[in-house]
Amino acid sequence: MSKSISFKMVGVCATALVLMGLTGCASDFDAMKEQMDAIRAQPRGRVEPPPEFTPMPTFTYAAHQLRSPFVPPVTLEELIATDPSKKVAPDFSRPQEYLEKYGLEALRMRGTIMRPGSVLYGLVEDADGGVQRIKIGNYMGKNHGKIVEITQAQINIMEIVPDGRDGWVERPRSLVMADK
Repeated sequence: MSKSISFKMVGVCATALVLMGLTGCASDFDAMKEQMDAIRAQPRGRVEPPPEFTPMPTFTYAAHQLRSPFVPPVTLEELIATDPSKKVAPDFSRPQEYLEKYGLEALRMRGTIMRPGSVLYGLVEDADGGVQRIKIGNYMGKNHGKIVEITQAQINIMEIVPDGRDGWVERPRSLVMADK
C-alpha cells in the first residue's frame, strides 16, 4: 500500500508542476498577443516598385576569324621575312588530315622512326592519347600547318595564318620533343 501512495503522490506532484508551467505560458502568450496587436496598429510600409528594366543592346561577336589569344602573334620580323609578291593562301579544296582537328598546343612530339633506306617519320601524340605517324608534306594543327622538316629533336611546320589585313602570311612553328 505504501507503494501505491507514493505513486499517487508522484502523479499529483507532476500534475501540479505541469499546471504551474502552463500558467506561465499563458502570461507569456498574453504579452506576445499585445506586442503583435501593437505591431499591427502601426501604419503599413510602402514597398518600392522594382526598377525599370532596360534591355541591353545585342552584341555580335565578330572576332572569331582573328588570331586566337592563346597563340603567339606574328612578329614584325616574320612579316618582313615574307616576300610580298608571293601570294600565300591555304588550300581549302584539299581534304583535311587527322591531326588538323587539333591545335598545335594539344599535340606532342613523342619520337621518330625510320626504316633502313626510307624517310624519317615523326611520332605525334594527339589530345586523345593516340600516337600518329607523320612525314614531310603532311598537315597538322588548326592553322593549315604543313610539315616541312622532321629531325630527331623537333618537327618544323609552316603555318598559314591571317595577317589581319584580309590576307594570309606564313608563320614557322616547331613541335619539340616532349620530356614525358
